Amino acid sequence: MDTQAQHSERDRSPEPDAGSGEESRFSRVRDRVVSVLSWRRVLTGVVVAAVLLLLFSSYVVQPFLIPSRSMEPTLKVGDRVLVNKLAYRSGDGPERGDVVVFDGTGSFVREDPDANPLTGLVRGAASSLGLTEPADTDFVKRVVGVGGDRVVCCDARGRLAVNGVTVDEPYLYPGDTASRVPFDILVPAGALWMMGDHRSRSSDSRDHLGSPGGGMVPVERVTGRVDWLGWPPARAGSLEGTGAFDRVRAPGAAHG
Repeated sequence: MDTQAQHSERDRSPEPDAGSGEESRFSRVRDRVVSVLSWRRVLTGVVVAAVLLLLFSSYVVQPFLIPSRSMEPTLKVGDRVLVNKLAYRSGDGPERGDVVVFDGTGSFVREDPDANPLTGLVRGAASSLGLTEPADTDFVKRVVGVGGDRVVCCDARGRLAVNGVTVDEPYLYPGDTASRVPFDILVPAGALWMMGDHRSRSSDSRDHLGSPGGGMVPVERVTGRVDWLGWPPARAGSLEGTGAFDRVRAPGAAHG
């Protein structure tokens, strides 16, 4: 028996399987395809979530970043509030005492025909998600007078009166009076008289008495009512209402 030949047969390495190489290449290609599809699913999910959030923000509840001190102490710089866009969809308009977000174009700020629509769209989308400060045309104020109201300021104690009824405003910034600027205005139908709670730091309807529209904000410019405070966590919750205007009579009753 040729033992050397037997050893040679036993030591011979198996021939590489051609099918095994093809399977390996197939596995690598499959892994790449799965990886690409996984990333596409993730990106698609992110895009869909962003679109749904934008739609929700556009029609239901919109986050709003407070940019100034005009509504202190009710709202502070950096607060993120949630604006209820369904608050007035049933036909009832804003009421005295409501804190609302509105577009001040044409009332608080002039219209800008040269504004870049693309830049405005991007900024508006970011603002709608509460990621950036609101546009320069967006404001948050308290409704003090509605259509038909006569708002007068001030009496000897620094208080304003609506339809002949003196109003005590507990939400005012400590040390502030209702206004340092006297005024006597009649709010047109379909319009609102807006004021900030920090009267000495608020640029509001009083500052636009001589402007077109006389500082009045059209009701259709109201984005929604501020119903909730979302940030900071220590103050998160429903925004407390006010009974300051409970005694104020309807405009018709005030005149007769």
